[in-house]
Amino acid sequence: MPFPQSFLDELIARSDIVDVVGSYVTLTSKGGSYWGCCPFHNEKTPSFHVLPDRQFYHCFGCKKGGGVINFIMDIENLSYPDAVRFLARRANLPVPEDQPDGSDKLRRRILELNRDAARFYYDLLQQPEGAAVQAYLDKRQIRRPIAVRFGMGAAPDSWDTLLNEMTGRGYSKSELISAGLVVQNKNGRVYDKFRNRLILPVIDIRGDVVGFGSRVLDKSEPKYMNTPETVAYSKRRVLYGLNLAKKTKRPNIILCEGNLDVVTLHQAGFDNAVASMGTALTQEQTRLLSRFTKELVLCYDNDNAGQLATQRALELLNNSEFSVKVLRLPNRMVDGNPVKQDADDFIKNYGPDAFERLLNGSENGIEFRMAQIAAKYDLTEDRQRIAYAADVSAELATLENAVEREVYTVRAAETAGLTPEAMRLEVKRAFRRRIAGEKKKQERRELNPSATLQPRERGIRYENLRSALAEEGVIRLLMRDDSLFPTEMPVAPEEFSSPLLGRIFVRLWQDRQSGQALSVARLSSTLNSEEMSHLTAIMQKPESAANALQALQDYIAVIRQEKEKRDGSGTTDPLAAAKDTFKQKKGYGGKRND
Repeated sequence: MPFPQSFLDELIARSDIVDVVGSYVTLTSKGGSYWGCCPFHNEKTPSFHVLPDRQFYHCFGCKKGGGVINFIMDIENLSYPDAVRFLARRANLPVPEDQPDGSDKLRRRILELNRDAARFYYDLLQQPEGAAVQAYLDKRQIRRPIAVRFGMGAAPDSWDTLLNEMTGRGYSKSELISAGLVVQNKNGRVYDKFRNRLILPVIDIRGDVVGFGSRVLDKSEPKYMNTPETVAYSKRRVLYGLNLAKKTKRPNIILCEGNLDVVTLHQAGFDNAVASMGTALTQEQTRLLSRFTKELVLCYDNDNAGQLATQRALELLNNSEFSVKVLRLPNRMVDGNPVKQDADDFIKNYGPDAFERLLNGSENGIEFRMAQIAAKYDLTEDRQRIAYAADVSAELATLENAVEREVYTVRAAETAGLTPEAMRLEVKRAFRRRIAGEKKKQERRELNPSATLQPRERGIRYENLRSALAEEGVIRLLMRDDSLFPTEMPVAPEEFSSPLLGRIFVRLWQDRQSGQALSVARLSSTLNSEEMSHLTAIMQKPESAANALQALQDYIAVIRQEKEKRDGSGTTDPLAAAKDTFKQKKGYGGKRND
C-alpha cells in the first residue's frame, strides 16, 4: 500500500528543497532562486538550479531534476520508500504504517540477511574453523584490532555451512540467491558462493552491510570475488572503507585499487583510504566522495592496469570541483631488477613515514599526464621532440585556466629542450583547434533542432514532435497557473501523442479536481527519476504569462490537429474546437483573457 497522499504533502511541506539541497550543495541566491555546482556530475561553473517557489531543482548540465524526494533518492542512492523515510526522520514526522512494494521489501530483507551473514563470518573467524583465514591475516601482518574495525570474517572450506545456518534462521533459499550469498547451478543445486576465503563486508555510509568482498587463501582463481549486483548492492555506487574514511581528520581521501590496500593503509594511520569494488572510478562514486572531501589522491598500482585506471580517473575528474593529485609508487629493486608494487607492498617494505613523504610530494593530475606523455618519447631525437610537443600541446589545450596553461607550457618546453615561445605557439594552435572543434559540434546540434528538442532518454522519445511540444506547453501553462483549468477536461488524455505527457496531464487534472495545489514534488510517487528530470526540463522552458488562455487554446488545437492526422481524418476545425471548450462561461474556472 503506498504512503497516504496527505502524509506525503505534509512531508514535502516540512522539507523545504533549499534547506535539504543546501545541506549537500553550496547554494548562492540569485534573482529569487539558487544556483550551485551540480552534485550529480563534475563541473566548476554552477548549472544546478533550485527554485524555492516551485520546490524543484534542475541541472542544465546533466539534465537531472525533480522534487525534494527525488533529490534524496539520487544523492543518497535510496529507493522511493527509503527516501521518504529518510526525509521523515529528518523532519521528525512519524511514518504511517505502510506495506512496502516487493522490491523495497526484498531490499530490506537482504540487508538483514547480509548483517546476519557478516556476523556469522565474523564469529567463525574467532573459532577453530577460521584458523586458516587467521593464519592468512597473520601472514599479511593484519592485526586483530584492524580486522575487527573492518568486520573481517572467515568463510569455511565447505559447500553449505552458510546456507544451512541462514536457512536455519528463517531465510529462504531464494533470498540467499537474491543476496548473492549462494549460487544455484544448472541442476538446481544450491551452495555457498564464498568458500575458504577471507571475507570483507562492504558497509555503506549509513552502516548497512550491502555486500561482501573476499580474497582466496591460496593461489587458486579467482583471487578476488565480490557480491554480484543485487537490489541492495551496486558496485558503481559504493566505495570500500568510506564508512570509516568519512570520519578522517586528514584533508583528503586516498583512492586505492584493492580492499587490502585500504586495510593496510588504515592500519598504518592513513584512515582516509578507500577503494572501488572491482570497477574503475565512476560518476556515482565521485558524487559520494564530494560529500566528504574536495581533494582526492589517486594511489593505484604502478603496473599497466593501474596506470590506465589512473588516466581514466583523471579524465573523469577533469574540470571537476576536486583538487586531484597522483601518488606514484616506485618500483622495488630485487636482485638488481625493478619489481612493481602496490600500496600494501610499499607500506610493508618501507613503512608509514616513507608513504607519508610520497603522499606529501604527490603530483597533480596534469603533471602526471605530462610525465606519461614524456615517457613515450626519446627526447634526445628531434623528430621525437616534435611529436612530443604536438602530443603534450593537445593535453595542455584542455586546461581552461590561462595561467595554469602558461605554467605547464613553460615546464613542457623545458622537458623537450624547446624555447617557451615555440611551445606557446604550439599550445595556442592546439587550443584554437579544440575550441573550433567544439564550436562545430555545437553548430551541428543546432542545425538538427528535432534532436535537441527530443527527450534524452530513449524510453520517452516523442513519436510526434509537433504534438508533443504542444503537450509540453499545456502542462507548463497549467502548472504555472492552475486557474487556466476549466471545470471540464479541456483535452482528452488519449489525444496526447506522448504517453508520459498524457499520464502527467491526468495526474494534474486529478489533483486540480481534488483541490490540491499543482507541484512537481507531488508527482514523485508517479514518475521515475528520468521522467521527473524530463518534467523539470519542460518547466524550465520559457513561456509567456501574457495571453496564457489563448496560448492554451492554440496548444490544444495543435494536439487535436495532429491527432486527426494520426487517425486519418481532418473534417473538423481543431482551433474552433479548442475555443469551444473555453467559450461556455460557466465551464471556465478562471479569469478570461480572450
